[in-house]
Amino acid sequence: MKLTHANTDVLNTLTSLRGEADKAYQELKDRHLALDLTRGKPSAEQLDLGLDLLSLPGVNYTGSDGVDTRNYGGGDGIMDIRALWAELLGVDPALLIAGDASSLNIMFDLVSWSHTFGNNDSERPWSEEETVKWICPVPGYDRHHTITETFGYEMLTVPMTNQGPDLDAVRELVKDPAVKGMWTVPVFSNPTGWSVSREVAEGLAAMETAAPDFRIVWDNAYAVHTLTDEFPEIIDVVTLAADKGHPNRFWAMSSTSKITFAGAGVAFFNSSKENLDWYRGIASARGIGPNKVNQLAHARYFGSAEGVRSVMRKHSGILAPKFSAVTAILKRRLGGLGIAEWTTPAGGYFISVDVVDGTASRVAELAKDAGIALTGAGATFPYKKDPYNRNLRLAPSMPPIEEVEVAMDGVATCILLAAIEAAEAAEAAGE
Repeated sequence: MKLTHANTDVLNTLTSLRGEADKAYQELKDRHLALDLTRGKPSAEQLDLGLDLLSLPGVNYTGSDGVDTRNYGGGDGIMDIRALWAELLGVDPALLIAGDASSLNIMFDLVSWSHTFGNNDSERPWSEEETVKWICPVPGYDRHHTITETFGYEMLTVPMTNQGPDLDAVRELVKDPAVKGMWTVPVFSNPTGWSVSREVAEGLAAMETAAPDFRIVWDNAYAVHTLTDEFPEIIDVVTLAADKGHPNRFWAMSSTSKITFAGAGVAFFNSSKENLDWYRGIASARGIGPNKVNQLAHARYFGSAEGVRSVMRKHSGILAPKFSAVTAILKRRLGGLGIAEWTTPAGGYFISVDVVDGTASRVAELAKDAGIALTGAGATFPYKKDPYNRNLRLAPSMPPIEEVEVAMDGVATCILLAAIEAAEAAEAAGE
């Protein structure tokens, strides 16, 4: 949203609030706060939900198929956790690999190995291409962008809508054979909380691409991370793509990282048999199998797919009040002023806020000076460059709700003050 001299009513309203905003900001600074809304980490209360894992699997370390989980081997992971997770996602367990730690590690491997060796549909390694381009729906996940930036790929942005990536924009870009991939967080996306509709998923699966080795990373990190009593539809994109004639289109990920212990969970990779065979061929040279003891512990901790949902309902009970507090404060402090828009997600870990064009970095600066750490302006765009300097990502999961409320009231003050400064500048310039 852009403030111009023509927005007379908005400008007059904002300038009339200058004294009130200055006073509120000074009071905020006088509190000498040290609050953090930067990253979507689980709170200690959430992490405590998984404490039973620390005593599992106990002395019974043998999987249901007789595998001794203490020993080497089993590159695909144990069937106990694969079958459970496949039921949760509604996918074929034969097309699901269970690995270690974070799905981000698997995503990095997939890009790295395609860069080094080429994937199973590549004519040559991506490193030998004149240029490699990658589609990034925005606002999006900064760690995705970091991976493709690390390899020097040119990142192309498309708008992220409340139905998913702008399908027409994606279809146009994939006409270029240099476009090798796309990032997607399909359910409760980072940072908007929006989900990819079935119609858009079908379009992505069916579209023709100039590059035969084009891949969509379907990072389903928040597949079951509801903030309500309802769980979202989980689309089996691997089967969908096979039905549309592009069986190797998707690399699909999920994990337990924000369900049990971050960095000490289980990651999952779902794809076509051909893609998985290519992955196995390189992964077997990298290591001799995952942490199967940890996988068995997780399988016994959850017990079933419904057991996972039961755990997630407990997470929702902790998280939902924090998200409600954020949106309630934004509405109370900024509603009707025409200076901010925000998402109201039904799941995930983030809230996306768009402020007056050109002011997001100023909001972050004002917040920092008042003792409130925000994710840097531009973080949700490739190269950390938001062309409109307006998007901010809020992460209310980790602090106690009392701190979330204090921080958000402060953030609202900073958004208002930055908008007032922009209004005064617009008036002075006669824009």
